[in-house]
Amino acid sequence: MEKLSGTKTILLVGVGGQGTILAGKLLATVAADAGLDVKVSEIHGMSQRGGSVSTVIRVGERVSTMVCDDGCADVVVAFEAVEALRAQHYLAEGGTMFVNDEKITPVSVNIGNASMPERVDERLRELGAHLLDAGVIARGLGSPRSTNVVLVGALSTALPFEEELWREAVRRCVPAATIDANLAAFDAGRDAALRGEAR
Repeated sequence: MEKLSGTKTILLVGVGGQGTILAGKLLATVAADAGLDVKVSEIHGMSQRGGSVSTVIRVGERVSTMVCDDGCADVVVAFEAVEALRAQHYLAEGGTMFVNDEKITPVSVNIGNASMPERVDERLRELGAHLLDAGVIARGLGSPRSTNVVLVGALSTALPFEEELWREAVRRCVPAATIDANLAAFDAGRDAALRGEAR
């Protein structure tokens, strides 16, 4: 395994019910199993009503703070495209962004208090984001609820942890009945990122 240099900050953003908490748990498990210090900070907001949620995971030999200011995130994983735009200011120069190419209409838009942003995909590509049809991949596997693990698979390509550590974390962190489905989702997300299918 390549050695992790310094402290890395990974930001997961999405809306309630998309599985960002499990994704954060998987990453934290992998980093801890690799012998690193791990700190996790979750902001749930109105998550049960489909509101924004975010999780900051910092990993390194010694993590002294959980502060995540603008430009601090080495990797941003967005479970929804509009949340990716909202989080873009956190992405470090030269950082990596994976985005589930799915748009969920917020309550504020549904009730007429706001409008959806325009040119979402185009703007994300201008940022250098890797758009991934994670939901389509998960549904194609017959496991639509594993979209989050597809994204974890993509994330795994941006961090220097051995693939088997990720697979073991999946085995330990998901319900026993869903292990095979989640491993398939992880593999599919990782393969899509490695093959450049994240566009």
